[in-house]
Amino acid sequence: MTNDHPIIASVDGSASSYQAAAWAALDAALRRRSLHLITSMALPTAYAPGVVMEPQERDLRRTEGERILTEAARIARQATDDELDLTTGVGFDAIIPTLIERSKSAALLAVGSRGLGAFRESLLGSVSTAIAHHAHCPVAVVHENAATDPVSRTRPVLVGVDGTSNSVPAVEVAFEEASRRNVGLIALHTWSDVSSVDLPVPGWDAARESEEAVLAESMAGWNDRYPNVPVRRIVTCNRPARSLLDESSNAQLLVVGSHGRGGFAGMILGSTSNVLLRSVECPLIVVREP
Repeated sequence: MTNDHPIIASVDGSASSYQAAAWAALDAALRRRSLHLITSMALPTAYAPGVVMEPQERDLRRTEGERILTEAARIARQATDDELDLTTGVGFDAIIPTLIERSKSAALLAVGSRGLGAFRESLLGSVSTAIAHHAHCPVAVVHENAATDPVSRTRPVLVGVDGTSNSVPAVEVAFEEASRRNVGLIALHTWSDVSSVDLPVPGWDAARESEEAVLAESMAGWNDRYPNVPVRRIVTCNRPARSLLDESSNAQLLVVGSHGRGGFAGMILGSTSNVLLRSVECPLIVVREP
């Protein structure tokens, strides 16, 4: 077990954050890395800037944070039979900049898809959105299904391959995760931005052969590096998000790359990653280019 580049999971007492702790524990055990659970008891952003927390309220918040972390640690330890090197920490700084800074030295960040709040049933949590946009390491976004049960853990890992350099880090992470989990890999490539099915149109066979060649080139060499990972290749003519969402029902984990443009404030996820963050049910890893 190594303390270098730990797995970090953010918890806030919500159901999805506890699921993120369970998923992170399993991933940490598979990677032989330590797991650090973190929660922030900072004042809500609605408070006026510069408001100082009274000592009594700070103590109450720390107690609540420790309660959340105790429950998260219990859930994490139950998720794996392996011994965990697990630490916890209560902070009082804003969680988003804290996690972004921590991501510089983390192997992976895990967050729940929705935190506590009035809009948690309808909106993607602000923390998971911001971290997936700006973290310096891969980010796992976990919904209410952590896929840590025995049946889910036999399912393959799914990776989206777009044929560009953007998907190379995602393919590498996907092979690593499949190898650790001793499962197969589904590599899905799609080339159309129009939702459709395989209809007989002029040039269809030539287009399919061309895109199959793109996928084959993208996967070249990976089977030699990971001979224990059987790979199933899928080429479709459909919207990437739609194809990945449909296939994700058969996977325990989905891995995709991200697109950034402009400066820090202008960095955005690609449209495919954004859609999947909001709609996919299995855990999703977003991998940014280094």
